[in-house]
Amino acid sequence: MKKLRLGILGLGEGRSTMSAALQSELLDLIQVCDLNEDLGRKRSKEFDFHAYTNNYQVMLDNKDIDAIAIYTPDHLHASHIKQALMHDKHVICTKPFIDNLADAMDLLQLAKDRNKRVFVGQSSRFFEPVRKQRQDFEAGLIGDLITIEGYYHADHRWFLEKPWSLESKFKWLYGGLSHPVDFIRWYLPNIQEVMGYGMLSSNGQKGGLKNYDTMHFIFKAEDGRVARVSGAYTGPIQPVTRDSEMSCILRGTHGASQADYMDLRYAITDNTGEERMITWEHKLKHYFRFEGKSHHAGEYQNYLEYFAQAILNNTAAFPDMKEGIGTIALLQAMDESLETGKPVSPKDLLARFGINPSDLA
Repeated sequence: MKKLRLGILGLGEGRSTMSAALQSELLDLIQVCDLNEDLGRKRSKEFDFHAYTNNYQVMLDNKDIDAIAIYTPDHLHASHIKQALMHDKHVICTKPFIDNLADAMDLLQLAKDRNKRVFVGQSSRFFEPVRKQRQDFEAGLIGDLITIEGYYHADHRWFLEKPWSLESKFKWLYGGLSHPVDFIRWYLPNIQEVMGYGMLSSNGQKGGLKNYDTMHFIFKAEDGRVARVSGAYTGPIQPVTRDSEMSCILRGTHGASQADYMDLRYAITDNTGEERMITWEHKLKHYFRFEGKSHHAGEYQNYLEYFAQAILNNTAAFPDMKEGIGTIALLQAMDESLETGKPVSPKDLLARFGINPSDLA
């Protein structure tokens, strides 16, 4: 069987990708890379995989690699994507795709010139309850969409142990809220404007964060529909039997559904009035392979294999670079709304950076 030959850059979140690639029949893991040699040795021992380098250029020059999966800090994505494309590699980049629209057009043009594909690893789309929710929606089980609600509330104070999380460049808006914001764009891609408020909690201040850790937003789509998203990241959460850390709620003309994450739980009231709750405990070992639920190798494997099939069969794979840029435009509009206290249009931001929405169609 033909396989997609993969290199992985960044072995923190890349740990899940190593597990996924090594267990997949569609992927051949060729090499991994991280500047942290202690982490590199740890991963080599953990997976008994020893093709490790601490030099990204070595991986870029490896002719046996078809695609590079990037799991580095957000502000480095654009540079790492550009280097991969320049060396004729396909790219899988964890969300958020980039953190500045100023880099968008150059990357779009470069991918086109090099005839290479870029896939954005919005992993939550590939979690079992979320996939089931999308299937049911497309099958018309809740009718036409009225509104969508998304949230991500988690006690991520442990994350502040990562030194780069305390830098001024790190924002939970991009590092966390991008998950439920992606749900919004998946169902309502044409957002006209967004308005939001945020604050840095006392826990966040104590932990050394520089930017907001608590945020709430309202969206208005071009067709008049509205949606909302919220995120809170440095406080305790309620018991999981009551609520999940992340969730996507669809309210339709004939039904409603809710997909939870990181719990394998889905609920729907369909167009017949039937109420159902579905769980997937039998897939726990696929989705969660390490301690607790801190790494999500199963959904990573799902999206890596989806992208591999797209490359091998020359079919579409979403979210692609264009969709990723649209999401960044929305996130930057949200960021600007936090700072100005006013509604912001993503299209206005695109225009500011010389990006025509037709370029993303």
